[in-house]
Amino acid sequence: MRWQVRHFINLHKALVTPVVLGLMAFYGEWGETAFVYLALHGSYAILWLIKEATFRDRRFEEEIAFPIGVCFVFLPLVSYWVAPWLITSRHLTAPPWLLGLSVALVVFGTFLHYVGDAQKHYVLHLRRGLITDGLFSRTRNPNYLGEMLIYAGFASLAQHWLAWVALLPWWAFFVKNMLAKDESISRYPDFAAYRQRSGLLVPRVLPTRKTLSSETSHDPG
Repeated sequence: MRWQVRHFINLHKALVTPVVLGLMAFYGEWGETAFVYLALHGSYAILWLIKEATFRDRRFEEEIAFPIGVCFVFLPLVSYWVAPWLITSRHLTAPPWLLGLSVALVVFGTFLHYVGDAQKHYVLHLRRGLITDGLFSRTRNPNYLGEMLIYAGFASLAQHWLAWVALLPWWAFFVKNMLAKDESISRYPDFAAYRQRSGLLVPRVLPTRKTLSSETSHDPG
């Protein structure tokens, strides 16, 4: 069998529900916070596997040796299980406002992540070049923004700094990928204008001073 990066990612996603249920059983934690976490992370993982079967990211089809995949893809992903371990081992009960906030973060994040990935997949299937409309009109990386919101929601439920520390290497990795993407798409003539009206990660709602100046200079009135 030829192993690809996606195989190790998919294995991690497939194990989310049984691992969280195993932690709940091991620590005897059957409270609402643990179940909310299970529902959120488990649903996200299932949606990932559906995405994998319908519009997967071609970047993850890179072939990789099995030991490399285990050590440098699967095991680093295990850090995402710090949050459920903290919740179950410490028998945490999140206040209602935090439950609501976490659910909202995951819902918004899931929308941005999967809709952004779907838009990118199907647009690039039809044509090559910049994607500057839809979710990409104000942020150049809606999918990364979505993924960061999702895991921020998971970490919030853990109510512990360690859950956030576990995210830092991944978020640094995302930023590195975003900067590399910018460098790659900068070859397109329209990139400079697109960068002026969009944010690297956070959507740019207000026009920049340079954009305003350019619009004013072309105002016939």
